[in-house]
Amino acid sequence: MMKRLMTVALVLVSATVFAAGSREATAPEPAAQVYEFTMAHAEAIGTPMTEAFEAWGQMLNERSGGRIVARHFPAGQLGNYTQLIEMSRLGTVQATAGGPDTEEAVAPEIAVTGLGYIFASEEHVDRVLQGEIGRRMSDIARDKTGVEFVDYGEVGFRHILSKRPVRNLNELRGLKIRTPELKVWVDFWNLMGANPTPLPYAEQYSALSTGVIDATEADFFSIAGFAWYEHAEHLTLAYHWFLPKAVRINAAWIDSLPADLQDLVRDTAREAFAEQRRINRANTSMALEELKSRGVQVYELEDRDEWLRRSQQLYDEYIRNHPQSRQMIEDILALM
Repeated sequence: MMKRLMTVALVLVSATVFAAGSREATAPEPAAQVYEFTMAHAEAIGTPMTEAFEAWGQMLNERSGGRIVARHFPAGQLGNYTQLIEMSRLGTVQATAGGPDTEEAVAPEIAVTGLGYIFASEEHVDRVLQGEIGRRMSDIARDKTGVEFVDYGEVGFRHILSKRPVRNLNELRGLKIRTPELKVWVDFWNLMGANPTPLPYAEQYSALSTGVIDATEADFFSIAGFAWYEHAEHLTLAYHWFLPKAVRINAAWIDSLPADLQDLVRDTAREAFAEQRRINRANTSMALEELKSRGVQVYELEDRDEWLRRSQQLYDEYIRNHPQSRQMIEDILALM
């Protein structure tokens, strides 16, 4: 009798262990956390910057195995340029693009990239932004604004688009030209003798059509993409600004990711925007020819040396107002 009871007990124990093992083997793995990644910016649809953001989002969706869900909102769909910069700081959107010059109030040492003629060539830009200075700017941005610059896109050098020919400073005098709502840009145009008119980026087409402004200044891709040439058909090749488009990520958001996803976000950003810079530069001449084919008249500056001389005055004034920016300006100019 005792022997039969022991046998039954052993069978019951074995069955219980087997059942428990089966439950463990078939229990579903806990679902991986999914991180929402909203990218929003003011660049026109079809431009190299917008296509780079689209490619970046696709890389993240595919290579993260679904752990990151990236969504892309170009052309000011979620807000204008200034609003999106602030939204990236707050984390309302996780990523946007904008020049470091937007940070003059809180980080003037990185806003020096908005000084006229501080960049001499595309090669000079690369030496600055793809090296130690670019990393230093990102560290300052993280510390003072809560965003990290994971890379730098670009739209190329900027030029003057106006309703009348502008070939020299005399013809520029009094011209109502749109500027961003940034002091460093307003100061530049005042120094050159124009009449700077700060306006949001998205209002330029209507402002040109209604006569609120006589001119704007931008790269070839933006002029074509937003069709500003429909109301201003004179283009002066001024090369006065090369505005880096810092690819900004909310620092708290990227810090919240596991280490492997942090690496993925940074690596794919560098991959996408290295290609963006290559495409942008390869297509710059084509973009200019497209504008010519649409009836835009093109001029060279006749007194470029005087523009450069006046720009030096702006550097001196900027350093007086922001002494902490001296080293950054000197380091950038030393790489020319």
